[in-house]
Amino acid sequence: MIFIAVRFDVRPEHSDTWLARVDDFTRATREEPGNLFFDWSRSVDDPNRYTLLEAFADAEAGSAHVASAHFAAGMETLAGAIAATPEIINVEVPGQGWSAMTELTPRG
Repeated sequence: MIFIAVRFDVRPEHSDTWLARVDDFTRATREEPGNLFFDWSRSVDDPNRYTLLEAFADAEAGSAHVASAHFAAGMETLAGAIAATPEIINVEVPGQGWSAMTELTPRG
């Protein structure tokens, strides 16, 4: 699986509307056959920072994502709202998604 984490520093005037701004891009990506997950979170320390965790079944699925029309449209939309070039981690890892955490389970 291709696992990607991207950190976005957003211009303050766009931080409260960020999730609405990325909604079309998010929905289209989640519909891709090779997408395993595509999840946004907002920093608890910096309201202008969002992190995207995404995964694709394999390199082919990741390449198809980057070549898609909605990716190009998303990059154009995001470019007008970011304060800095995003930081990215892009690695290939074994598996096809999330695994259960063995160190922690719910108590009765």
